[in-house]
Amino acid sequence: MSWSKLKKQLESFLCPALYGRVEYRAPGYRYLPDKSGICYIAVDKKNVLNMSDITSSIKWYQTEQEIKNDADIQIPISDEEIEAVRKDTKGIPEDRLKVIARNRKISENAKELLSAQASLSKSNFIVVANTFLSTSIEESIESNDILLNILALVDRRVGKKRILNMAEKMKLKHPIVQYFYELRLSTL
Repeated sequence: MSWSKLKKQLESFLCPALYGRVEYRAPGYRYLPDKSGICYIAVDKKNVLNMSDITSSIKWYQTEQEIKNDADIQIPISDEEIEAVRKDTKGIPEDRLKVIARNRKISENAKELLSAQASLSKSNFIVVANTFLSTSIEESIESNDILLNILALVDRRVGKKRILNMAEKMKLKHPIVQYFYELRLSTL
């Protein structure tokens, strides 16, 4: 689905009080069609959630290195993970298997950490937006995905009663999700 069609669909689901205040933006550049550029959600013409492909890989690498170099972080490795490495690599000494398994787990943790920090890319936004359009609103609200939560909170299908009943759940969510929750509360 093209970005313009996706944007129209997402905006058609905005609650009436937020229409015109919340905008989904992903400027494309005519001479750089293969570059995805930036993508962000703006509230009252201010960028609130910025998703940039340019810096995501650098931040992910930095986060991975920070986890590797922090001696306080203990990452347990299971026998299944070591066995998976053994199958992938043939002829590797046993002591290296643990190191490779640990490095794989560190990479996974770094990606999860960045995702939790809302450092997402435009391509991730498009995938999540398509997922949002094809799943129920309940699944989007209950999800651990930040973008699904945000899209559900600004959705017109979420009524006053449901918004008011979410107060306790929102305390456990990411700060950007809490921001959009407060924004939606202000429209009631």
